[in-house]
Amino acid sequence: MSSAALQVARTGLSAQDTRMQVIANNLANVNTTAFKSERANFATLTYQDMRVAGEQSTSASDYATGLNLGTGVAVQSTSRTNTQGTLNSTGNSFDLAIEGDGYFQVLLPSGTIAYTRAGNFSLSATGQVVTSDGYAVQPAITIPAGSSAVTIGPDGTVSAIAPGTTVPSQLGQITTATFTNPAALQATSNNYLLETAASGAPQVAPAGTLGSGTIAQGMLETSNVDIVTQLVDMIECQRGYEINSKMISSVDDMLKNADQTL
Repeated sequence: MSSAALQVARTGLSAQDTRMQVIANNLANVNTTAFKSERANFATLTYQDMRVAGEQSTSASDYATGLNLGTGVAVQSTSRTNTQGTLNSTGNSFDLAIEGDGYFQVLLPSGTIAYTRAGNFSLSATGQVVTSDGYAVQPAITIPAGSSAVTIGPDGTVSAIAPGTTVPSQLGQITTATFTNPAALQATSNNYLLETAASGAPQVAPAGTLGSGTIAQGMLETSNVDIVTQLVDMIECQRGYEINSKMISSVDDMLKNADQTL
Protein backbone atom coordinates (compact mmCIF):
# COMPACT_ATOMS: atom_id res chain seq x y z
CA MET A 1 0.00 0.00 0.00
CA SER A 2 1.35 3.45 -0.90
CA SER A 3 0.31 7.04 -0.48
CA ALA A 4 0.80 10.07 -2.73
CA ALA A 5 1.23 12.14 0.43
CA LEU A 6 4.60 10.45 1.02
CA GLN A 7 5.80 11.65 -2.39
CA VAL A 8 4.55 15.17 -1.70
CA ALA A 9 6.35 15.27 1.64
CA ARG A 10 9.51 13.94 -0.01
CA THR A 11 9.52 16.85 -2.47
CA GLY A 12 9.13 19.21 0.48
CA LEU A 13 12.19 17.72 2.18
CA SER A 14 14.23 18.00 -1.00
CA ALA A 15 13.18 21.62 -1.60
CA GLN A 16 13.97 22.68 1.97
CA ASP A 17 17.33 20.91 1.78
CA THR A 18 18.18 22.88 -1.35
CA ARG A 19 17.05 26.11 0.28
CA MET A 20 19.27 25.37 3.28
CA GLN A 21 22.22 24.89 0.93
CA VAL A 22 21.58 28.36 -0.55
CA ILE A 23 21.39 29.89 2.95
CA ALA A 24 24.57 28.06 4.01
CA ASN A 25 26.40 29.39 0.97
CA ASN A 26 25.29 32.94 1.81
CA LEU A 27 26.55 32.63 5.38
CA ALA A 28 29.80 30.98 4.27
CA ASN A 29 30.50 33.97 2.02
CA VAL A 30 29.61 36.68 4.52
CA ASN A 31 33.21 37.97 4.37
CA THR A 32 33.75 37.40 0.64
CA THR A 33 34.56 40.63 -1.18
CA ALA A 34 31.52 41.97 -3.09
CA PHE A 35 29.60 38.69 -2.70
CA LYS A 36 25.88 38.95 -3.52
CA SER A 37 23.45 36.86 -1.51
CA GLU A 38 20.97 34.54 -3.19
CA ARG A 39 17.54 33.16 -2.37
CA ALA A 40 15.77 29.98 -3.45
CA ASN A 41 12.48 30.37 -5.33
CA PHE A 42 9.88 27.61 -4.92
CA ALA A 43 7.26 26.50 -7.43
CA THR A 44 4.44 23.96 -7.31
CA LEU A 45 4.76 20.71 -9.22
CA THR A 46 2.09 19.43 -11.62
CA TYR A 47 -1.47 19.26 -10.31
CA GLN A 48 -3.73 16.27 -10.80
CA ASP A 49 -7.11 17.50 -12.03
CA MET A 50 -9.52 14.98 -10.59
CA ARG A 51 -12.42 17.24 -11.44
CA VAL A 52 -12.43 20.55 -13.31
CA ALA A 53 -14.70 23.38 -12.20
CA GLY A 54 -17.48 23.86 -14.74
CA GLU A 55 -17.78 20.19 -15.68
CA GLN A 56 -21.27 18.76 -15.66
CA SER A 57 -22.23 17.10 -12.37
CA THR A 58 -25.69 16.14 -13.63
CA SER A 59 -27.58 16.78 -16.80
CA ALA A 60 -28.88 20.00 -15.26
CA SER A 61 -25.94 21.33 -13.23
CA ASP A 62 -22.19 21.93 -13.24
CA TYR A 63 -19.55 21.60 -10.56
CA ALA A 64 -18.97 24.98 -8.92
CA THR A 65 -15.49 24.00 -7.75
CA GLY A 66 -12.83 21.63 -8.99
CA LEU A 67 -10.84 18.87 -7.31
CA ASN A 68 -7.15 19.51 -7.88
CA LEU A 69 -4.47 17.57 -6.02
CA GLY A 70 -0.96 18.99 -5.83
CA THR A 71 2.02 16.70 -6.27
CA GLY A 72 4.54 18.72 -4.30
CA VAL A 73 7.08 21.49 -4.59
CA ALA A 74 10.45 22.09 -6.22
CA VAL A 75 13.08 24.81 -6.22
CA GLN A 76 12.40 26.66 -9.45
CA SER A 77 15.45 28.92 -9.45
CA THR A 78 17.83 30.96 -7.35
CA SER A 79 17.83 34.76 -7.49
CA ARG A 80 20.83 36.96 -6.81
CA THR A 81 20.29 40.09 -4.70
CA ASN A 82 22.32 42.80 -6.40
CA THR A 83 22.12 45.46 -3.70
CA GLN A 84 25.23 47.50 -3.00
CA GLY A 85 27.54 46.26 -0.26
CA THR A 86 29.26 48.62 2.16
CA LEU A 87 32.48 50.26 0.92
CA ASN A 88 35.40 49.91 3.31
CA SER A 89 38.61 51.90 3.04
CA THR A 90 41.77 49.80 2.72
CA GLY A 91 44.42 52.36 1.80
CA ASN A 92 45.64 50.07 -1.01
CA SER A 93 45.95 51.94 -4.33
CA PHE A 94 44.91 48.87 -6.29
CA ASP A 95 41.80 48.05 -4.27
CA LEU A 96 38.83 49.28 -6.27
CA ALA A 97 35.09 49.34 -5.65
CA ILE A 98 32.20 50.25 -7.93
CA GLU A 99 29.66 52.63 -6.44
CA GLY A 100 26.52 51.75 -8.36
CA ASP A 101 25.90 49.25 -11.14
CA GLY A 102 28.54 47.57 -13.23
CA TYR A 103 31.30 44.98 -13.19
CA PHE A 104 35.03 44.87 -13.70
CA GLN A 105 36.20 42.78 -16.67
CA VAL A 106 38.78 40.02 -16.29
CA LEU A 107 40.48 37.93 -18.98
CA LEU A 108 40.47 34.23 -18.04
CA PRO A 109 43.15 31.80 -19.32
CA SER A 110 40.53 30.31 -21.66
CA GLY A 111 40.21 33.68 -23.41
CA THR A 112 36.73 34.24 -21.95
CA ILE A 113 35.87 37.55 -20.34
CA ALA A 114 34.56 37.17 -16.80
CA TYR A 115 32.86 39.86 -14.74
CA THR A 116 33.30 40.64 -11.07
CA ARG A 117 32.54 43.24 -8.41
CA ALA A 118 35.55 42.17 -6.36
CA GLY A 119 38.20 44.80 -6.99
CA ASN A 120 41.02 43.47 -4.80
CA PHE A 121 43.62 43.85 -7.54
CA SER A 122 47.41 43.92 -7.46
CA LEU A 123 50.40 44.17 -9.81
CA SER A 124 52.05 41.27 -11.61
CA ALA A 125 55.81 40.91 -12.03
CA THR A 126 55.52 42.86 -15.28
CA GLY A 127 53.51 45.68 -13.68
CA GLN A 128 50.14 44.64 -15.10
CA VAL A 129 47.00 45.15 -13.01
CA VAL A 130 45.71 41.65 -12.22
CA THR A 131 43.34 39.80 -9.90
CA SER A 132 44.51 37.67 -6.97
CA ASP A 133 44.55 34.73 -9.42
CA GLY A 134 46.89 36.61 -11.74
CA TYR A 135 44.25 37.24 -14.42
CA ALA A 136 44.57 40.54 -16.27
CA VAL A 137 41.99 43.26 -15.72
CA GLN A 138 40.52 44.50 -19.01
CA PRO A 139 41.41 46.76 -20.72
CA ALA A 140 44.98 45.80 -19.81
CA ILE A 141 46.76 48.38 -17.66
CA THR A 142 50.53 48.27 -17.09
CA ILE A 143 52.26 50.42 -14.48
CA PRO A 144 55.90 51.19 -15.41
CA ALA A 145 58.46 50.01 -12.87
CA GLY A 146 59.39 52.70 -10.38
CA SER A 147 56.23 54.74 -10.91
CA SER A 148 54.75 56.60 -7.97
CA ALA A 149 51.50 58.31 -7.03
CA VAL A 150 49.27 55.85 -8.92
CA THR A 151 45.77 57.27 -9.07
CA ILE A 152 42.59 55.80 -10.50
CA GLY A 153 39.83 58.33 -11.08
CA PRO A 154 36.07 57.82 -10.67
CA ASP A 155 35.85 57.24 -14.44
CA GLY A 156 38.58 54.58 -14.31
CA THR A 157 41.38 56.73 -15.72
CA VAL A 158 44.74 55.41 -14.46
CA SER A 159 47.57 57.90 -13.98
CA ALA A 160 51.03 57.70 -12.40
CA ILE A 161 54.26 59.66 -12.15
CA ALA A 162 56.91 57.82 -14.15
CA PRO A 163 60.55 57.72 -12.96
CA GLY A 164 62.43 60.92 -13.78
CA THR A 165 59.26 62.97 -14.23
CA THR A 166 57.18 65.14 -11.95
CA VAL A 167 53.96 65.30 -13.94
CA PRO A 168 51.45 62.39 -13.89
CA SER A 169 50.88 60.67 -17.20
CA GLN A 170 47.76 58.76 -18.22
CA LEU A 171 48.36 55.01 -18.56
CA GLY A 172 44.92 53.86 -19.64
CA GLN A 173 41.34 53.57 -18.47
CA ILE A 174 39.53 50.75 -16.66
CA THR A 175 36.07 50.38 -18.16
CA THR A 176 33.05 48.71 -16.60
CA ALA A 177 30.36 46.48 -18.05
CA THR A 178 26.63 46.59 -17.39
CA PHE A 179 23.92 44.13 -18.41
CA THR A 180 20.23 44.41 -19.20
CA ASN A 181 19.52 41.48 -16.88
CA PRO A 182 22.47 41.10 -14.45
CA ALA A 183 20.50 38.60 -12.36
CA ALA A 184 20.94 36.10 -15.21
CA LEU A 185 24.75 36.15 -15.10
CA GLN A 186 26.18 32.70 -14.36
CA ALA A 187 28.09 32.53 -11.08
CA THR A 188 31.38 30.61 -11.10
CA SER A 189 34.24 30.26 -8.64
CA ASN A 190 36.54 33.04 -7.42
CA ASN A 191 33.87 35.77 -7.51
CA TYR A 192 33.50 35.58 -11.30
CA LEU A 193 30.30 35.85 -13.34
CA LEU A 194 29.84 34.82 -16.95
CA GLU A 195 27.58 36.21 -19.66
CA THR A 196 24.53 34.12 -20.60
CA ALA A 197 21.90 34.37 -23.30
CA ALA A 198 19.43 35.69 -20.70
CA SER A 199 21.77 38.35 -19.31
CA GLY A 200 22.17 40.10 -22.64
CA ALA A 201 25.41 41.33 -24.13
CA PRO A 202 27.68 43.50 -21.95
CA GLN A 203 27.55 47.24 -22.45
CA VAL A 204 31.13 48.37 -21.92
CA ALA A 205 31.81 52.02 -21.19
CA PRO A 206 33.86 54.28 -18.89
CA ALA A 207 32.69 54.19 -15.29
CA GLY A 208 29.93 56.68 -14.61
CA THR A 209 28.41 56.45 -18.09
CA LEU A 210 25.60 54.36 -19.61
CA GLY A 211 24.14 53.76 -16.17
CA SER A 212 27.29 52.28 -14.64
CA GLY A 213 28.62 53.38 -11.26
CA THR A 214 31.84 55.21 -10.53
CA ILE A 215 35.08 53.67 -9.30
CA ALA A 216 36.38 54.36 -5.79
CA GLN A 217 40.13 53.85 -5.31
CA GLY A 218 41.46 52.40 -2.06
CA MET A 219 38.07 50.87 -1.24
CA LEU A 220 36.57 47.38 -1.31
CA GLU A 221 32.90 46.43 -1.42
CA THR A 222 31.81 44.03 1.31
CA SER A 223 29.33 41.20 0.99
CA ASN A 224 25.68 42.27 1.07
CA VAL A 225 24.70 39.24 3.18
CA ASP A 226 22.46 40.25 6.10
CA ILE A 227 23.32 37.73 8.82
CA VAL A 228 20.13 38.34 10.81
CA THR A 229 17.94 37.76 7.76
CA GLN A 230 19.84 34.60 6.88
CA LEU A 231 19.48 33.22 10.42
CA VAL A 232 15.74 33.87 10.38
CA ASP A 233 15.49 32.14 6.99
CA MET A 234 17.53 29.24 8.36
CA ILE A 235 15.13 28.75 11.28
CA GLU A 236 12.14 28.96 8.95
CA CYS A 237 13.76 26.43 6.61
CA GLN A 238 14.47 24.09 9.52
CA ARG A 239 10.86 24.25 10.63
CA GLY A 240 9.70 23.52 7.09
CA TYR A 241 11.98 20.48 6.95
CA GLU A 242 10.75 19.25 10.33
CA ILE A 243 7.08 19.52 9.37
CA ASN A 244 7.68 17.57 6.15
CA SER A 245 9.52 14.91 8.15
CA LYS A 246 6.56 14.80 10.53
CA MET A 247 4.25 14.38 7.56
CA ILE A 248 6.16 11.30 6.42
CA SER A 249 5.98 9.81 9.92
CA SER A 250 2.24 10.53 10.15
CA VAL A 251 1.48 9.02 6.76
CA ASP A 252 3.60 5.98 7.64
CA ASP A 253 1.57 5.50 10.83
CA MET A 254 -1.67 5.81 8.85
CA LEU A 255 -0.52 3.17 6.36
CA LYS A 256 0.55 0.81 9.15
CA ASN A 257 -2.85 1.27 10.81
CA ALA A 258 -4.61 0.58 7.52
CA ASP A 259 -2.58 -2.61 6.97
CA GLN A 260 -3.37 -3.85 10.46
CA THR A 261 -7.05 -3.00 10.12
CA LEU A 262 -7.49 -4.54 6.67
